[in-house]
Amino acid sequence: MELIDFDGLFDEKLAEYMQQNRGKYTEKQWEALIPKLYKQFGDTFIPKAGATPKGYYAAMTDEALVEALVRHIEEGVPVSDFLCRELEGRDCPDALLTLLQETDSELITLAVNLIGSHPKAFGPYFRLLALPDCDEDVAETICEQLKMSADRVKALALEDYKKDIRSEMMLEILSRCKERDDAVFEVLLNAFRTSGEELPMRASYLAAYGDVRALPTLLEAIDRDDINFLEYQELKYAIEALGGEYTRPRDFTNDAYFQEIASQQAGALDILASNNKKSDA
Repeated sequence: MELIDFDGLFDEKLAEYMQQNRGKYTEKQWEALIPKLYKQFGDTFIPKAGATPKGYYAAMTDEALVEALVRHIEEGVPVSDFLCRELEGRDCPDALLTLLQETDSELITLAVNLIGSHPKAFGPYFRLLALPDCDEDVAETICEQLKMSADRVKALALEDYKKDIRSEMMLEILSRCKERDDAVFEVLLNAFRTSGEELPMRASYLAAYGDVRALPTLLEAIDRDDINFLEYQELKYAIEALGGEYTRPRDFTNDAYFQEIASQQAGALDILASNNKKSDA
């Protein structure tokens, strides 16, 4: 099967169109028009393909589509949106799942984005995360998908957390659960109590989970004199996100994080003032 660079063909047609309509549109108008032209291109008959871009891929089997995707990556030919949309519309074919067993991180990441949060992929996703050599970008992409299905994967996430498999990532997934579950709450709360340097992040997990039973623990933590400004800010946000309030005045003048943020804000104000002076001139 010959690979067809539909995006390259579109760029050629776009260049001709822009040349023919030079001066007709502003830059912003072009930005709005180009996606519309690309969509129209999907229904345009391409002699080289013997079909429209959309029709070309629609006629392929699941296996042929996945093979085309792999070859596009391996041969450095841009993967068109028409190929991706056709694969996405096929409800996670088994041929696409096989790509999760590949070694090329770019290909795996693309496969995860195409599969999305389909239940058929939950098991393979967690098996990938358990591999010591799992690429970090791949892991983050998988985590984003699993967070969108947190309630459906919480049992797997709890199991991996107990096994100390990507603990921080499992906490992040569990924090997105919408159904109240004492097992999930206890894991998030205990993780916060033993957080150490991870305190700001783990406070954010409690805020995301949204269980008001965490308020007493958060209020106790924010009232400690040994917390830094960064921790204070995240704790205060978590408390307010759960409907609570913390009003005791605190002085972080000598805190390194506070000084750094204050310095950045002062620099931004200086730049703004300088720009205003130039405008007035």
